[in-house]
Amino acid sequence: MPQARNRRPLIILALLAAVAFALWATGAHEWLSLELLQRQVDALQAQVAARPWQAAALFFFGYVLVTALSIPGAAVMTLAAGALFGLVTGVVLVSFASTLGATLAFLVARFGFRDALRARFGERLRDIDAGIARDGAFYLLTLRLVPAFPFFLINLLSGLTSLPVRTYYWVSQLGMLPATIVYVLAGTQLAQVRSLGDVLSPGLLGALVALGVLPLLLKALLGWLKARRVYAGHRRPKRFDYNLIAIGAGSAGLVTSYIGAAVKAKIALVEKHRMGGDCLNTGCVPSKALIRTARLLAEAREAQKYGLNALHAEFDFATVMERVQQVITKIEPHDSVERYTGLGVDVIQGEARLVSPWEVEVDGRRISARSLVIATGARPLVPGIPGLDRIEALTSDTVWALRALPQRLLVLGGGPIGCELAQCFARFGAQVSLVEMAPRLLPREDAEVGAMVAERLAADGVQVASGHRAVRFEPAADGKGGELIAEANGAEVRIAFDRVLLALGRTPNTEGFGLQELGVQLGPRGHIAADGLLRTNFPNILVAGDVAGPYQFTHMAAHQAWFAAVNGLLAPFWSFKVDYRVVPWVTFTDPEVARVGLSEEDAAARGIEVQVTRYGIDDLDRAIADSHDEGFVKVLTAPGSDRILGACIVGAHAGELLPEFVLAMKHGLGLNKLLGTIHVYPTMNEANKYAAGVWKRANAPQAALRWAERFFAWRRG
Repeated sequence: MPQARNRRPLIILALLAAVAFALWATGAHEWLSLELLQRQVDALQAQVAARPWQAAALFFFGYVLVTALSIPGAAVMTLAAGALFGLVTGVVLVSFASTLGATLAFLVARFGFRDALRARFGERLRDIDAGIARDGAFYLLTLRLVPAFPFFLINLLSGLTSLPVRTYYWVSQLGMLPATIVYVLAGTQLAQVRSLGDVLSPGLLGALVALGVLPLLLKALLGWLKARRVYAGHRRPKRFDYNLIAIGAGSAGLVTSYIGAAVKAKIALVEKHRMGGDCLNTGCVPSKALIRTARLLAEAREAQKYGLNALHAEFDFATVMERVQQVITKIEPHDSVERYTGLGVDVIQGEARLVSPWEVEVDGRRISARSLVIATGARPLVPGIPGLDRIEALTSDTVWALRALPQRLLVLGGGPIGCELAQCFARFGAQVSLVEMAPRLLPREDAEVGAMVAERLAADGVQVASGHRAVRFEPAADGKGGELIAEANGAEVRIAFDRVLLALGRTPNTEGFGLQELGVQLGPRGHIAADGLLRTNFPNILVAGDVAGPYQFTHMAAHQAWFAAVNGLLAPFWSFKVDYRVVPWVTFTDPEVARVGLSEEDAAARGIEVQVTRYGIDDLDRAIADSHDEGFVKVLTAPGSDRILGACIVGAHAGELLPEFVLAMKHGLGLNKLLGTIHVYPTMNEANKYAAGVWKRANAPQAALRWAERFFAWRRG
């Protein structure tokens, strides 16, 4: 079946070429010329008068055929409709015949070429389809109303999108009607028409272009009316205290404020708790500090790998956790009130509450801005498992207060946070049980990646329990320890613990600051609903970071913040759509897991054909020298192309190796470019180049190589 789909475009092109040749060989194409129509108009009118119904049917099906096959000449046939059938009948015939023929051409493109293009450009077409789903009817109507655009191209290109056939038909019927009327009317005066250019004068063409722009103007008007309804009941201030107010001083709020201050806008940043948000205080920074110490302990225990008889490492867990706080303290100045005040940001410490689309109240003080950016972040998800409310559970927010190492730690959740912290605590000597409801760890990654991480966690002493659904907790008398009762394969499993760490993801912070009272809409997953410009249903209120979704990464929050800041400051004069095409992420387990773009399972689920190239890091000189010779680099490319659709790296320093693929995907650089780039020897980064080399060998032109072999044999004599 896939081979048949691959041959389908060639078969259709061959048929179209055969039809074109037949028309040329028989001279049939000459019948679609204006000169011949003018010479034969009297004879044709006589035939129509003698057999009107037969003539109309023949004309109708001929017009459908010409349009469906994209044969030049539809304009001449439209003139002929006016000359032979008059204005009303001619318009009816041409309107329905042209729409039916255009729809057939649309279907030929859809079923003949769309599968092949989706296999090659699946991700790009998906973005186009998303836009078509929102505004396809408007765009098509605009193009149909402007005869300057070749209609046959519109037919074929529309067929490559996800536009529904029904929508395509009625929009085409409506959109082509004005030009049809103009041409048929001109055909009723065929004797005065000297060329097709006479039909559309510059003035008439300008009028039709203006008519084509009408749907876009109507869309803008509808947007304006919708905004007026949203703002109904709210009084807009005549003057604003600030150009922009950011609520939340995490990554998104800080970057928003930084950008605004950099362009000399007046910015207010409101934070009720700690500057730096989760990333600095309870997320990225403390977890990476803890991971570094745990990794050092693991390396000491594996001293023989490095030619040492033994290394003895003594530690005090409380001291380790104090070091984590010291790291936070050292980085704090980067996100401090003093730094941002020095940049020109008015930092207000207090609890914000939205009181209107332009006004925020902070501890009784009311301030206003033309635009607001909500950057309130997210918090750890606490599930409603029976018995959990009677346990003093830890989360990624509260675990940093620990100063005594739990003897038995239960980690609930096998995503990135759960895997990272489970491995850390196991390396410090805790008996760690990691429970994940999904069949494997890291469910967003390919199965082999989750299996590799699970194997390493087990080697570090973690009891991995994937495929286990938490049913209830039975707490001990002290409210800390107890047992988890889980279900796996229909059987009951009991897991004892002293402390529980919840790592089940994060839920957006949308309550407690007037969001619902104002009427800001939420999405189905609890995030604040926003469009491609990061605007909420109130266009001057924007959103960025974890509270916006769809990715809860610090680097994504910073990425969104640029768009939110610029759109908030420059709208309505200039706006930019947020770019989610190339989103990287890293899980900082040992080995690290780094990915950007498609995975193999993603590609299979979306029906995207890919070529998978794999290079084993166990073959890399630097990895062998460092005794880190485990893992792989896996690259997904479009079949027959070096264009990168996704990359996954598992191994030491994977997060440091990934940016080369991120850069390549962002700027359209293929594996040939990576292969032609000098990489320093010996470094881990050479793994990327060697992966490109594996692809090159697999895609070497075999026919050319056979000729090269013969050539060099000839040169040897």
